[in-house]
Amino acid sequence: MSKQVKNNNNNVEIIERLVSINKVSKTVKGGKNLSFSALVIVGDKNGKVGYGKGNAVEVSDAKTKAFEAAKKAMFKIALKEGRTIHHDSFGRFCSAKVYMRSAPAGTGVIAGGPMRAVFECAGINDVVAKSVGTSNPYNMVAATFEAMRKLLSPKIVAERRSKEISEIIKRRNSVVKNSPKESNDTVKVKAEFDNKTSVTKEKIVTKKTTKSTKAKK
Repeated sequence: MSKQVKNNNNNVEIIERLVSINKVSKTVKGGKNLSFSALVIVGDKNGKVGYGKGNAVEVSDAKTKAFEAAKKAMFKIALKEGRTIHHDSFGRFCSAKVYMRSAPAGTGVIAGGPMRAVFECAGINDVVAKSVGTSNPYNMVAATFEAMRKLLSPKIVAERRSKEISEIIKRRNSVVKNSPKESNDTVKVKAEFDNKTSVTKEKIVTKKTTKSTKAKK
């Protein structure tokens, strides 16, 4: 469920995405008190994103509380070419683990569950993400934001190290180019292994067929 809200102060459209609504019951002396908890993610699709939680007796009140909390918790992340992240990142919250990797143009958002809503609100169009551990949306969203807070741009790194941005970009490109690739020997070994496995599979199939023919006779 998505919703667009205009911010009158800066004329910026803030996208609201409802992730989950839970029904909560508290047992007291007189009976049970029912309430609802909502998890909402907001963003401007330009690198600014935040999330919030809200509890109330009515669903609409819980959503509005979560929306206000998410707007207060919004922060800016650095995007590469306005479409993906600058580098790989990892985030952990309780038993939820999230791995994020930058992707070339045209890859799209390869992520599931609440992570997809976070990337769409942040304006990340190309990213590969994987969640390990729990599927609790609250923990997954918190782990995703923990990974996003670790993202750094070449400008930030250059300011910290008192260097020029070109030096940081050159070093990053050299590291990417010199990354270990599969040699011809490894490719040959893989091909031989695949051939051996295919031959063994064929032998198993022939044995099964001979057994079936004998049984029929």
